[in-house]
Amino acid sequence: MGEYLKIGVIGGGAAGFFGAIACAKANSQARVVLFEGGRSPLAKVRISGGGRCNVTHHCFDPALLVQHYPRGSKALRGAFSRFQPKDTITWFAQQGVPLKTEADGRMFPVTDDSETIVNCLWEAALNAGVELKTQTTVKAVNRQGEQLALQLKSETSFCCDRLLLATGSSPQGIRLAQSLGHTVAPPVPSLFTFNIAEAQLRSLAGIAVEPVALKLTVAGTKPLTQTGPLLITHWGVSGPAVLKLSAWGARALHEAQYQAELQVNWLPQFTAEQVRQQLTAAKAKSPKRAIANYDPFSLPRRLWQYLVHRAEIAAETTWAGLSKKAINQLVSELTQGHYAISGKGVFKDEFVTCGGVHLKEVDFKTMASRRCPGLYFAGEILDIDGITGGFNFQSAWTTGWLAGQAMAH
Repeated sequence: MGEYLKIGVIGGGAAGFFGAIACAKANSQARVVLFEGGRSPLAKVRISGGGRCNVTHHCFDPALLVQHYPRGSKALRGAFSRFQPKDTITWFAQQGVPLKTEADGRMFPVTDDSETIVNCLWEAALNAGVELKTQTTVKAVNRQGEQLALQLKSETSFCCDRLLLATGSSPQGIRLAQSLGHTVAPPVPSLFTFNIAEAQLRSLAGIAVEPVALKLTVAGTKPLTQTGPLLITHWGVSGPAVLKLSAWGARALHEAQYQAELQVNWLPQFTAEQVRQQLTAAKAKSPKRAIANYDPFSLPRRLWQYLVHRAEIAAETTWAGLSKKAINQLVSELTQGHYAISGKGVFKDEFVTCGGVHLKEVDFKTMASRRCPGLYFAGEILDIDGITGGFNFQSAWTTGWLAGQAMAH
């Protein structure tokens, strides 16, 4: 069968391209055809990382790597032992595209331009002999004997021995997976910012605090916690700590229609008792100064004044005039302030969803379907999602590569 193998790939994103290239390279006799419904493939690659393309993350231990995936960590554990960020770096280097690591572990092409990655994948696909068919929508997939028949919009069909579904979060890909016997967790947004309808907080837009400790409570679920940088925006809060909470709480937040409570500890480096001691020391040290003008913790000045106001302390109150009750209110505001989340915002152009094909229905050694012979999956169509930082691309490269290798034989 080897030299007559016909392989179909649906979806011209990172996972689809990587799978098609891996397959064509592993079996030069196979005919590999990639179908993309849109005009320009790799659109998400082009806009990711603010147009720089955050290719992967500098984490080479699969056990640590999987901790960055709210969904899919267990399934990816073995997959990452076969193809992980080290392999991604080597693969791109072999194509003449060196990557560099930034301080937070994110990896980008040295050019800082996502076009470098787009062009690299295009060229690698063409060099490997992959046939690219853009603006070609696959309407349905049906079994024809041993083969899978793709029904194209143009009334023609394409029969293949193996088929890779790498359609991301597209509804059409989900429908195809379901039509071939798979169950799907409905996709919902996974990386987003929190809307907080408090005008005074929003007026502090642009202020960043690092670190803060956050606790997210969604009715009926166990609270989630994260510590890291927080950014105040015109609509509420953003920043790495918020985005991580949005990923881990994605499904619960969706079910609660994005109504939840956020508790903020602006001073996680201190215990509540240490905060109280510092406030008491400030009272003794600067009794005549207005509280609003003297912050013993070096928080951004406008943020300190806002928190004093939120603790119901008048701006002109001096430290000497600070009652025990007011100190308690200020301690509470600094270490466990409560904010009502009333909706979600968007995070740049990076639209990530959780949900997709149930992972128990896929063999993660080969990415083969356990329900439909000849069918394979890669990328975001699976119920896998990572937090921001190159992790979603890494799962696309890994699952695409494993599927490509397996389909080639």
